[in-house]
Amino acid sequence: MTTVPPESPPTPSTSPVPVDQDACLAVLGMLAYSELAAFSRLAADAALAPDLGQRLELSRLAGVALTNLDAIRARVGELGGDLQPVMRPFAGVLVEFDGRTVPSTWWERLLKGYVGYGVADDFSRMVAQALDPQTRDLVVGVLSDDGHAQLVVDALARACVADPTLASRLALWGRRLVGEALGVVQNVVADHTELEALLERAMADVPGNGDAQQKLFAALTAEHSRRMERLGLTP
Repeated sequence: MTTVPPESPPTPSTSPVPVDQDACLAVLGMLAYSELAAFSRLAADAALAPDLGQRLELSRLAGVALTNLDAIRARVGELGGDLQPVMRPFAGVLVEFDGRTVPSTWWERLLKGYVGYGVADDFSRMVAQALDPQTRDLVVGVLSDDGHAQLVVDALARACVADPTLASRLALWGRRLVGEALGVVQNVVADHTELEALLERAMADVPGNGDAQQKLFAALTAEHSRRMERLGLTP
């Protein structure tokens, strides 16, 4: 069995500065919407999985997403907010992405779940570095690898051995996914000024040329390449 190394999230500034409550709630709202979408996606994947083992594991992962959602709800309450209002501004941010990246095979569906939504996860990790330690640690914990990466790597490795042409098709699919996912991130930053301000703080100490958004996209692209390499696919 292929062993998947731990996710290596980007490393923006590790010295958070005080941020206002609205900024914290915005990140938590974005993360809560992402976990709700993950629950729906993983439950649907479980129903479509070609074997019992994958069905059981995907069902477990869907349950983890709900547990994460409860943890986010609790932190939102501690900050004086309610979950639905803080999630609402982010409702629908994935609709266009999903409409433009409809998988045609089970393997494309698996890759989308790992690579496509992985870009959004990396973005959340990065902006979380500018939050208070308790909220930051919650975000990082929610986004820690829960076994999904291993499932995808193992399944795609077996499939690519059985079908030597599959790897090249999935590499093309991966490039399409990252382009669309980066567009989602760009729109979210543009539409939510509080996230843009957090991004400026989080990226302040990150080496490299350009402004915060340029550094962001360079880091997100690098993380995408690492995921593809773990899968044995050309970025």
